[in-house]
Amino acid sequence: MEKLQFRVSIDAPREKVWNILWNDASYREWTSVFGEGSRVETDWKKGSKVLFLGASDEGMLSRIEENIPNEFMSFMHLGMIKDGVEDVSSDKVKTWAGAMENYTLKNVNGRTELTVDLDVNDDYKNHMQEAFPKAVNKVKELAEKSKVAATSKA
Repeated sequence: MEKLQFRVSIDAPREKVWNILWNDASYREWTSVFGEGSRVETDWKKGSKVLFLGASDEGMLSRIEENIPNEFMSFMHLGMIKDGVEDVSSDKVKTWAGAMENYTLKNVNGRTELTVDLDVNDDYKNHMQEAFPKAVNKVKELAEKSKVAATSKA
């Protein structure tokens, strides 16, 4: 697996950027670059199951490895969901199971630096290289234009 990194400087406090990332409504907005109807189902607790789903209710099965509010969120991708069935053992899943996706927020010169680090295999590399810059820029746009901080359960 290859590691990719995406970084953006945002003129908003970490708390606001965190809320944009993990609040249901804003999450759906910034992740729409990956596919319309994108959403997440989880309780946001360390060790909890995460379902990253699209409009067809299919997607990825993951686990929250770490959740340090306003600083760091880490997901381990475990499998896929198709037709309501969790797949953690097919040959296709085995090629990327265990891949990590990490979100780090830091204060840098009065701004928030959002860094996303993720593991990808060749099947997903091009898609992620194209979509993630759009996604982090959408987070930036939402955080900088929004006057009221969203509330997140994460």
